[in-house]
Amino acid sequence: MPYCAVSHGDPAAAAAGAGVEDVRIFYQRYGHGATKVLLIIGFAGTHESWGPQVKGLTAAVQPVDEESPAADDVPGAAAEGVEVCCFDNRGVGRSSVPPHKSHYTTVVMAKDALALMDHLGWRKAHVFGHSMGSMIASKLAAIAPERVASLALLNATGGGYQCIPKIDWQTISLACRFLRARTPEQRAAVDLDVHYTREYLDDTVGPCTRRQMLYEEYVKGLSSRGMQSRHGFEGQLNACWTHKLSQKELDQIRSAGFLILVIHGRDDVVAQLYHARRLAEKLQPAAKLVELHGGHLVSHERPAEVNMSLMEMIKASKSNTDQEEWSDHPRKSDDLLLSGPAKRDGNIISIYDLLGKLQFILLFFIGAFYIILEHARRVLRVLKPVRVSTTSL
Repeated sequence: MPYCAVSHGDPAAAAAGAGVEDVRIFYQRYGHGATKVLLIIGFAGTHESWGPQVKGLTAAVQPVDEESPAADDVPGAAAEGVEVCCFDNRGVGRSSVPPHKSHYTTVVMAKDALALMDHLGWRKAHVFGHSMGSMIASKLAAIAPERVASLALLNATGGGYQCIPKIDWQTISLACRFLRARTPEQRAAVDLDVHYTREYLDDTVGPCTRRQMLYEEYVKGLSSRGMQSRHGFEGQLNACWTHKLSQKELDQIRSAGFLILVIHGRDDVVAQLYHARRLAEKLQPAAKLVELHGGHLVSHERPAEVNMSLMEMIKASKSNTDQEEWSDHPRKSDDLLLSGPAKRDGNIISIYDLLGKLQFILLFFIGAFYIILEHARRVLRVLKPVRVSTTSL
């Protein structure tokens, strides 16, 4: 099987004397061509989640034989094609699951992706990330901007409290169902409501609804590869909570010269659209924002539009399109006229960020209350006296 071995771990853990074992990253390659695309999936997802993009970018459904050449210089007509590599992040799928939570950060996982590029012989690639994968892709772009041909961030947030969805009864219910899911069937049911819009799931496809079709696919996938382990779940969650792009990293990404695309579903219940808009603003003038009707897996709900946007950026990168021309950012002359409103917007953004932190604190207490309540119920069930009928005495 195609694996890439990486030996790096958390430097702090290594300094403290904790063992850092080699990690094996499972990957698959599709298509042939000089244009290289690295796809980085999100939290608890596997490389298979990129199916619509793999097919749309390469027209291939079967992975490449590992005996095939992987170098950048591909002769003949294949040089005009696209080669895609997608992989399982550490902690999920067929990749290794390090036991220490500190071995899961977006920096460490970005270095996994870079090691995979080295393993494949790729000097440069178009790097596309989804959700947590967009955090990893951003860190990769900040660590090694010279390795990035273009950057696409799908359903992205800035990590930390920005990972908290908007608090309403729907998301609280989804969070409770997710925490209580113990079987592939339970997990599949909640995953569908997390990933897609209700409108999309209720569409009729042939004799059944799309929800019924996807439910069977999810249960089959979860049953075949197994539920994500506790170490992998807690580790990847740690990577999301601890992720943050500093102003220096944002400046480095913005000034690196490559084009950036931010794609987001307007009905995403996991990653709020507001944070994607803010990220796109911070990455101006290199970034273009594309909003589509869809949920957290807008790449599945709207694959044609997403793939078209990705291919548009690849072509624009090849033709050396200017960042100002690519971006939907207003010109500098316009910025001078908008300085007053921009200042007011900055104040509004500061207030919104404060509300976001308060929302995080509120959700923490709700989660703590839920855990205490569940624990109390278990204790009461154990302590509940057993009724004995008089006839049995």
